[in-house]
Amino acid sequence: MAIKYKTKFNERCYSLLVKVPKGKVTTYKEIAKKLNSKAYRAVGNAMNKNPYAPRVPCHRVVNSNGEIGGFASGVKKKIEMLRKEGVDISKKNKIDLKKYLYKFN
Repeated sequence: MAIKYKTKFNERCYSLLVKVPKGKVTTYKEIAKKLNSKAYRAVGNAMNKNPYAPRVPCHRVVNSNGEIGGFASGVKKKIEMLRKEGVDISKKNKIDLKKYLYKFN
């Protein structure tokens, strides 16, 4: 029997992520920073366990250097979804964060 783990931390991550509009991305670090944490890996883990996808758009979370990062459905799918939303991705699978980064207020 599979057990679903829902944590308050994960739920807080998801409540932030729904604010990121189509055509923008945020980073694991930006989410952690907004939560007054340095738990970037925990944010990544929350994204991997996201039970609310695609309503909570975990594909819009990338690494702080603009690299795509992981995705439960595979990196190719993540790239496809981001491109469909208008995000340009380089041949090296990087995103220009100066252009596409969404920062939380």
